[in-house]
Amino acid sequence: MKSRLIAITLFVLSALAFSAKAQDVALKSNLFYDATTTANLGLEFGLAPKWTFDFSGNLNAWRFSGGKQWRHWLVQPEARYWLCNTFAGHFFAAHLLGGQYNFGRLNMDFKFLGSDFSKLKDMRYQGWFVGAGVGYGYAWILNRHWNLEAEIGIGWAYTRYDTYRCAGCGKKVEQGKHHNYFGPTKAAINLVYVF
Repeated sequence: MKSRLIAITLFVLSALAFSAKAQDVALKSNLFYDATTTANLGLEFGLAPKWTFDFSGNLNAWRFSGGKQWRHWLVQPEARYWLCNTFAGHFFAAHLLGGQYNFGRLNMDFKFLGSDFSKLKDMRYQGWFVGAGVGYGYAWILNRHWNLEAEIGIGWAYTRYDTYRCAGCGKKVEQGKHHNYFGPTKAAINLVYVF
């Protein structure tokens, strides 16, 4: 099922890429993700005079010193409505999100919108998530091909996960737990290259 979903997604993106004209395609990188060593890439296609489709993917597969890990992958398709012209000015968006994660041994002693991040210090959480949200953003034209774009999104995410005693060991303590999250689902400062 997973390979079928990936194949369909790649087919749709390929079809859109071959039918796109100049100034209807943009390649982007989220500088927030870059700062957290998360490899990311976004591709945005013009669909109509004021509509675009953005598809971004993120991957952090690294382990850090002291057994710390913030490993995850995430895909986030998004439809955007631009108030003036595509790739410039204000836009409103609706997005979906989904992925998997493996977090542990992180010293984050705070609670945020119903999530207790202090538990990441002594426990490891491994699971998957899906969700949806809405967003608002603005794109500044820097020159003919380069833009800078900012976006914030809020929404809901549902996650199912297993809990392990520590980041390095395999002793499972809880299985099949779930959590509903309401809050920010997207934060981006994108460096954008418009073709």
